[in-house]
Amino acid sequence: MAESFPDCAAGGNEQRRRVRSDTAGVGSALAAFFLWGVLPVFWKQLSFLPPLTIVAQRTLWSLAILLCIVIWTGELRTIRETLRSPRGVAWHLAAGLLLAANWLLYVWATLNDRIVEGALGYYLNPFFNMWFGFLWFGERHKPRQRVAIGLALAGVLVQVPAVGHFPWVALTLALSFSLYAVVKKRAPLGSRAGLTIETGLIAPLALGWLVFGAGSMRAAFGADAGHAWLVACAGIATTLPLLFFGHAARSIRLSTLGILQFLGPTLQFLIGWRLYGEPMGTARVVSFSLIWIAVALYAADAVMDGRKRRG
Repeated sequence: MAESFPDCAAGGNEQRRRVRSDTAGVGSALAAFFLWGVLPVFWKQLSFLPPLTIVAQRTLWSLAILLCIVIWTGELRTIRETLRSPRGVAWHLAAGLLLAANWLLYVWATLNDRIVEGALGYYLNPFFNMWFGFLWFGERHKPRQRVAIGLALAGVLVQVPAVGHFPWVALTLALSFSLYAVVKKRAPLGSRAGLTIETGLIAPLALGWLVFGAGSMRAAFGADAGHAWLVACAGIATTLPLLFFGHAARSIRLSTLGILQFLGPTLQFLIGWRLYGEPMGTARVVSFSLIWIAVALYAADAVMDGRKRRG
């Protein structure tokens, strides 16, 4: 009997550590998705620059921050080794170009009063992930998941009469980010080192645009020191939620992460509708209702999966 007390104490300590890790992971996920949700307000403050210049600045400032982080964590050596592999460079270059395209379209949509359509794209992202998982990785979907995908696509089709045109912004955002996830599964490096090499590979394009395309320092940084400070903050606005997300992905179940990720587009939706007065007619309400039902099915399936695993 006496020998069982240390075992109980060890088990209790392990359980407390697991609870603390889960709590920190959920907090990190909420921080990441909250920041992604409110970022349209920040990009609106940079409206004195064209979208391409904003993305170029975002790339270069993010690279500066990421390089400091990977030097501190000792990952720079791994990056150097990957750069010697043509295959590794090709995968990360493809990932970097997809990410830059996603960033560019998202910033353009925000500055052109299409935040709600951008939110639709990020609502659709997990459903495109499931679809691509079936196409390229042989992942099987349950009946409830197939119904969720069908409802999400029906919500997209309803957007056509709602906005008067095909919702190409939403679909392109969802497709580009889902394809980015597919490429990342093939790329050799993890999230932090991978993002560093991806921003590094597209940095020459960003620098070339600022030097030869922007036309002047005023066009690249704005009219005064306040504008320049906002531009420099683009790197923090990019890397901070990614770091929170990276910690969350290592600390909590992917099913939990999948449910929490809908916080981001929900905040984007509310900001576009209530803060910036983007139109919300009956057809658009129907469209988002179908999307939200699909999200509920997705979340219910994730919760049931989690319970089965624990069982």
